[in-house]
Amino acid sequence: MADDSKSFSKGAIGSYAAVGDSFTEGVGDPGPDDTFIGWADRLAVLLSDQQAEHSFRYANLAVRGRLLDQIVEEQIPRAKELAPDLVTFCAGGNDILRPGSDPDDVAERYEAAVAELAGSVGTVLLCTGFDTRGVPVLRHLRGKIATYTAHVRAIADRHDCPVLDLWSLRSVQDRRAWSDDRLHLSADGHTRVALRAAQVLGLRVPADPDQAWPEEGHRSPAEVRRDNIHWAREHLVPWIGRRLRGESSGDHVEPKRPDLLPL
Repeated sequence: MADDSKSFSKGAIGSYAAVGDSFTEGVGDPGPDDTFIGWADRLAVLLSDQQAEHSFRYANLAVRGRLLDQIVEEQIPRAKELAPDLVTFCAGGNDILRPGSDPDDVAERYEAAVAELAGSVGTVLLCTGFDTRGVPVLRHLRGKIATYTAHVRAIADRHDCPVLDLWSLRSVQDRRAWSDDRLHLSADGHTRVALRAAQVLGLRVPADPDQAWPEEGHRSPAEVRRDNIHWAREHLVPWIGRRLRGESSGDHVEPKRPDLLPL
């Protein structure tokens, strides 16, 4: 795995705002009262451990289903207003999944947002795409995702941003890192991403995010086929239906933590 860390003095990050879509909101990692936890919340806890009790402040502006332009319009101004020490900016994935989308065009708009953020906040951490070679349906978009990932890394270099490299995080290529819908990480998957993000920011972490998963029992071809049919009926067909109707899972959803509040 490439070393994308950036040197920070201990306790340098006293505030953090997370910007993005369902990945950063934490979908797939259920919390209390029909909320989600997710890697950004888990990273915030790791960062808060570096500070005096109740002094660390955290906001999560991410909303599921948001496209890049929506994130730029709705969340970037708020992140700039909050002016935290750290912003994580993970966006563009929903755009890349759309038929006919151009990763070069998405990356150009993404870089404009990075430039805007980098001039207003302390540090901007960027996220690459996941390697989808083992994911049904999404494996066919692997080339587009790889192209966008290459753009993100180049943008990070140009703007001196640390990178959360999800493409090379091998542990999230295991099916147990993903929730039942196979589009969002499971609680374990979110935990591993949070640990890797903390490493990128120079923190010591309590576990290796790329630690091998326990041995899993053999599944027969019939079991795999049955799981795939269930997934298509329960998750894929409704997802396609929302796309055809122009609906988003984030319609009428507000950010779960719009202000910088102590943990």
